[in-house]
Amino acid sequence: MKNALTLQDLNKKQAKNLILFLGDGMGVPTVTAARILKGQLSGQSGEETVLEMDKFPFLSLAKTYNTNAQVPDSAGTATAYLCGVKANEGTVGVSAAAVRSQCNTTEGNEVTSILKWAKDAGKSVGIVTTTRVNHATPSAAYAHSVDRDWYSDNEMPAEALQAGCKDIARQLFENIPNIDIVMGGGRKYMFPKNQSDVEYPNIAKHSGTRKDGRNLVQEWIDKMQSHYVWNKNQLLSLNPNNVEYLLGLFEPGDLTYDLERNTETDPSLTEMVDVAIKILKKNPNGFYLLVEGGRIDHGHHEGKAKQALHEAVEMDRAIGRADLLTSIHDTLTVVTADHSHVFNFGGYTTRGNTIFGLAPMVSDIDQKPFTSILYGNGPGYKIVNGARENVSTIDYQENNYQAQAAVPLSMETHGGEDVAVFAKGPLAHLLHGVHEQNYIPHVMAYAACIGQNREHCLKESGAGHLHSTFGSVISILTISRLIC
Repeated sequence: MKNALTLQDLNKKQAKNLILFLGDGMGVPTVTAARILKGQLSGQSGEETVLEMDKFPFLSLAKTYNTNAQVPDSAGTATAYLCGVKANEGTVGVSAAAVRSQCNTTEGNEVTSILKWAKDAGKSVGIVTTTRVNHATPSAAYAHSVDRDWYSDNEMPAEALQAGCKDIARQLFENIPNIDIVMGGGRKYMFPKNQSDVEYPNIAKHSGTRKDGRNLVQEWIDKMQSHYVWNKNQLLSLNPNNVEYLLGLFEPGDLTYDLERNTETDPSLTEMVDVAIKILKKNPNGFYLLVEGGRIDHGHHEGKAKQALHEAVEMDRAIGRADLLTSIHDTLTVVTADHSHVFNFGGYTTRGNTIFGLAPMVSDIDQKPFTSILYGNGPGYKIVNGARENVSTIDYQENNYQAQAAVPLSMETHGGEDVAVFAKGPLAHLLHGVHEQNYIPHVMAYAACIGQNREHCLKESGAGHLHSTFGSVISILTISRLIC
């Protein structure tokens, strides 16, 4: 209660720095299960554990639906929480007037992101992800594409290329050419088709994909005259004080799951965030950093709850590292998800039961045990001799065990419920109650005095006296809805 009472004195300062941690697919059940896992990894019961994100003083809910989808995808949602405009599923950096896969609906419907607003305001900007750097979440920060799957020109239809649409990898380097930090996977989309990968030579699936013959990495090196790294040793050998721009591509595709990561050669999300902030914070004007724990989503899609939850725990560690490197007085940090999954856990398990363990009873219908963790649908649906598989006969705590699902699907689906939004720092209290997902970047921009809505920044008290200027926030959000 004492802590809560101190929050009555709201932090109305201007935010120098902005950090958005995006747990892809990290619905509330995933947060709770990750909390338990994190505690159990340190020898505790788990339920009483406090995640780094749990420590944030302000909490709200975001409505995740896309303009054309009740249960959303990661592209339309990324456009919402990065560009401030809800969009159609499968599209990034374009308004809802754009139609998926129809190249000729791109022009005139582009929307810019908070990363660009920050860069235009003189801040340093960065993207760190465990997926491909041209995957749905990061691409909405810089690209305008009517199809999230247009990773390189190899994945684009001929008519789209002829009509002038650009692949997302190319847009990473051309749309906002001076992004200070880019780290993640996706190396193969940057190199000419069939060019052997530096880490996996002569393995065809990891070779370059580009039909245009361009080497985007070399072009970047030549232009920026700065640091390109592709393994952990190169990354950690850098002196952040001597680095202005950094491109790190650590895998041909997505980074490996943290449980399977080679700790000698592959950096963790925490290590990438550590280096990124140390470089970005040198700018006296501050920075904007997008951090994605992107493979939480992949673990769930594959029905591999253990992989998903370990990814969530690693993202929480990265949140803790960012806290040590920044100050709550001048840094607004937001943690949220783009959408949820049909993942849950139950079964009246006892206190301290391993999160990957069995419920304490058997089914009163088929008299077989069941794991606490279950999916509503997905690849874990198994019928053996005409009946549900008996999980006691297999290793259900194995890293890649696929939890049982009610409906058989090759890939488990997203969930449609609201997701949590954790916030701390200047004006974090504006993230309260239940809001549309596209409200998030407007709050972050307002707090940092970037983007279009800066009327309040002219006042001597910085971002104070919100009551006199909040009408302008309303007008911006109204315009956003009209754009949709």
